[in-house]
Amino acid sequence: MTRVIHTGDTHIGYRQYHSPERRQDFLDAFEAVIDDAIDDGVDAVIHAGDLFHDRRPELHDLLGTLSILRRLDDAGIPFLAVVGNHESTRSGQWLDLFERLGLATRLGAEPIELGEVAFYGLDHVPESRRDELTYQFDPSGAAHDVLVSHGLFTPFAHANWNTEHVLEASTVPFDAVLLGDNHAPGVETVDDTWVTYCGSTERASASERDPRGYNLIEFGDRIDIRRRSIDTRPFVFIDVELGECEGPAVVRERLRQHDATDAVVIVKLTGEGEPVTPAEIEAEAIDRGALVARVSDDRNKGANAAADLGVEFADPDAAVDEAIADMGLSTAGEAIDELVRTETIADTNIRERTKQHVSELLEEGFEAFEPVVGDDQEPQPKTDDQESQSENNDRESKPNAEPESTTTDSSGAETGVKSPTGETEASAESTSEEPEQGGDRETPKQNVDGQASMGEYL
Repeated sequence: MTRVIHTGDTHIGYRQYHSPERRQDFLDAFEAVIDDAIDDGVDAVIHAGDLFHDRRPELHDLLGTLSILRRLDDAGIPFLAVVGNHESTRSGQWLDLFERLGLATRLGAEPIELGEVAFYGLDHVPESRRDELTYQFDPSGAAHDVLVSHGLFTPFAHANWNTEHVLEASTVPFDAVLLGDNHAPGVETVDDTWVTYCGSTERASASERDPRGYNLIEFGDRIDIRRRSIDTRPFVFIDVELGECEGPAVVRERLRQHDATDAVVIVKLTGEGEPVTPAEIEAEAIDRGALVARVSDDRNKGANAAADLGVEFADPDAAVDEAIADMGLSTAGEAIDELVRTETIADTNIRERTKQHVSELLEEGFEAFEPVVGDDQEPQPKTDDQESQSENNDRESKPNAEPESTTTDSSGAETGVKSPTGETEASAESTSEEPEQGGDRETPKQNVDGQASMGEYL
């Protein structure tokens, strides 16, 4: 049996809310995952991209990551990873540096075999370049073939990458696909193949309310996927719907009902009521011990143009992506934008590569050069660049349909699991509450021989 931790979207270096403490939290969350890997003696840690939040991580974050990876290497546990969109650069990747130091392995078309499992990798690829992909992978003799990738895959929320096509086009019949990019964890099956997101290890936006964690996966006669939580910085979410004559006093009273000590406090105002000055509420939360406080008054949306733009200047990449998405560029324009900003070629070759790409598009006709305009324009899928900076976006929303892999009772507890064959397996009850610190965070799960299964702790 091969046991691995599937993690991703650690976003090390993200100075959320301009807070140095929050920046350290992201590194600490990654270390918590590695602590569990060492304590449990897993066979490998699989990272599905966005190890760093930025293409140019600062020295503090690089040194911290190196220290953590050395501990993992000292324990004899391989670190297998792919490159995500946040950290992708035109030149060599940071993951290549770690590989040269003997601290990581960058997954690709050739299998990396651990026991009876062969792991393959597919780095994040811009949407405009995916038609060029051939999905050629070298065959293995392993019992299970597993693809690790980074992107927004169907059938999950905000998807723009067709999982069914990837599986059909791949030269290797994958038994599981381990993904990063979507910060919400989840498990689905596509053509009898398990497809799972591990979720982020820290809250990169205020919409990510559920506990953070990773997947623990066992490969044997069956594939067993379990959800584990980790202890992270507490977030206190206070939703206040104000009545017609209610105002700041009601908000302050709701705030006093919560322990704000060392927490990130997020207050969301809806309803009617009197005007509320966010700065005053935020100051009171800080006085009560909060690390950070933010008040979002949904009643004021649209009141000023700056708020409508939704630009967070802490992340210029996110601001650029949002602005470009709103420009209604043609397919060719979007492709050239991605080529110039993210293509992995030298700066000196950009002009020639752009000219070549435009010539190729012209040979196919002028359709790619028609701008996307009009009120009926389809909304662009949201990327995790946008989600990590937009505190009011609902990135943590579940897929449109309830996942077939789980059934829940009226309390939200998991009551059963369906295998790809459609048969339901018994599962111990789980809860959506935060676990007791130091308690057993792994959801117990009973398997049926010859079937894959999923146990989830949220």
